[in-house]
Amino acid sequence: MADLNYHHLHLFRAVAHDGNLTRTAERLNLSQSAISVQIRKLEERLGHLLFERRGRQLHLTEAGRIALDHADAIFEVGDELVGTLRDAGRGLQVLRVGALATLSRNFQLGFLRPVLGQPDSEVILRSGSLAELLHALETLNLDVVLTNQPPQRDATTPFVSHRLAEQPASLIGTPSRLDGTATLADRLANLPIILPSTNSSMRIGFDALVARMGVKPQIVAEVDDMAMMRLLAREDVGLAVLPPIVVKDELEQGALIESDLLPGISEAFYAVTLERRFPNPMVRQLIVSGQ
Repeated sequence: MADLNYHHLHLFRAVAHDGNLTRTAERLNLSQSAISVQIRKLEERLGHLLFERRGRQLHLTEAGRIALDHADAIFEVGDELVGTLRDAGRGLQVLRVGALATLSRNFQLGFLRPVLGQPDSEVILRSGSLAELLHALETLNLDVVLTNQPPQRDATTPFVSHRLAEQPASLIGTPSRLDGTATLADRLANLPIILPSTNSSMRIGFDALVARMGVKPQIVAEVDDMAMMRLLAREDVGLAVLPPIVVKDELEQGALIESDLLPGISEAFYAVTLERRFPNPMVRQLIVSGQ
């Protein structure tokens, strides 16, 4: 029995992900007929049709979906090998970190501090949406993703979410805004409030808290970026619902004050990794240090 031709498998995978033979041919600078011949040879080797044509579109058959799952796994292992050994010759350890664009910068710095400035090491930090970062993690372009939204795990996406810390949230504002001895209920009812966006765990907890207290807050801003909430609080736009770590520097300088701890409201921070045969050893060091 003939061995599997991985060039055929590579072309099949490219067409399957592009969803269009013409697009793949242009991208790879090959003729459509040449790609079609190679895919037919793969189908003959496997004994199953991998695509079915519906009009001008190619759609994977059931056998095609199974073949694509295996092809992805095969080529991702190859990418992982290349990424692991790429810098071995010069002894440089490279750590590729993705961070949710709205995540606290202070938390990111605290997580990375144990490896920053180490000799013969380099940290590459990228930010983006959770979907973008997880895709980069799956394709081995990142070693770890920092987020406050742990992804779901299933058989096809074996993410591992490491819970690093949980920071309680407080009402935080300028000294002039928090002058006096008002109660938490009075502040929530009478002072402008800056809140996280409605899809965050802190916002869900806040809405439940004010419902229990029977308070209708004066919401002046809803923001999904902690850095922007920090700036709005510094500009005295209102009281921000934030974990103190986000405004650590301002609290130490006295520019902002933490007034009331908000019971039952907290922000959790996670490091997300992927099950890998060759994990980056720096990731394990950071996760152990961060927990």
